[in-house]
Amino acid sequence: MIPLARLNVKPTRMELTKLKHRLVVSKRGHKLLKDKQDELMRQFIELIRKNNALREAVEAKATLEEAFIEELVAIPPQSVSLDLQEKNIMSVYVPEMHFTVKDETEESDFKYGYLNSNSEIDDSVEQISNVLNELLELTEIEKTCQLLADEIEKTRRRVNALEYRLIPQLEETIYFIEMKLEENERASITRIMKVKDMGQK
Repeated sequence: MIPLARLNVKPTRMELTKLKHRLVVSKRGHKLLKDKQDELMRQFIELIRKNNALREAVEAKATLEEAFIEELVAIPPQSVSLDLQEKNIMSVYVPEMHFTVKDETEESDFKYGYLNSNSEIDDSVEQISNVLNELLELTEIEKTCQLLADEIEKTRRRVNALEYRLIPQLEETIYFIEMKLEENERASITRIMKVKDMGQK
């Protein structure tokens, strides 16, 4: 392992005091960031589990041609309006979506021909209608997961930078200055003793 370079500072008592204070602040910051990272991970895992459960609930497994499915949903019988707000999760602003579903026609059912359909598409259409709210919630959760994942990665980099670079550098520099000051103090005492001996002679 390559030793870290010491910080480029003068080995004085004033610098030593500054570095010790900086080390205390860095360690405190590291702990706060680590706690934040742990809480973000906890909430992220919780959301991923919810996301997976919702996805399983809303995925329709129709066996029809893709072209027919696109035709089926080309003119949906309902419209969705979105009220987009934000909420704060550990200093990460994530979307909070409030949806309003409105029927566009008096008959809110999907319209499709019987020749192109089968019992599976009938079931799928019914499921899509029943799980619309879950689909919309899934959108919010997936976006939140993406934002939390980005913040977790940023926080991880900052934690690592403190833990493996800055804090060891500060500790190494503090140790070097303390050794240098002790060496200077010993040299100074030796000189004083020599001068004293010379005076006595």
